[in-house]
Amino acid sequence: MSELENKVREEVGKVQDPETGQSFAEMQMIQSVKETAPGEFTVEFVPTSPFCPIAFKLAADIKAAAKSVPGVTKATVFCRGHAMEQQINEMTNKQ
Repeated sequence: MSELENKVREEVGKVQDPETGQSFAEMQMIQSVKETAPGEFTVEFVPTSPFCPIAFKLAADIKAAAKSVPGVTKATVFCRGHAMEQQINEMTNKQ
């Protein structure tokens, strides 16, 4: 894993789940962080439940956290295991 990937993983891991007060890193909700091209990242996460009511917000928070890392030019976030996974991913990753 590159240094920039580590920085992105660290930053998205700081996102807090408002229901538990724990970070995504503590809850092991981040499945993967990959640099797909220089400065471009994909992040996959799994919400706490398949019907998590705030999954849209969590996806947006993860995207913002990834993009806040110096050197990141694009962040694509994929929610996995949610009943509305497709809609969350489409809305979060609109250009």
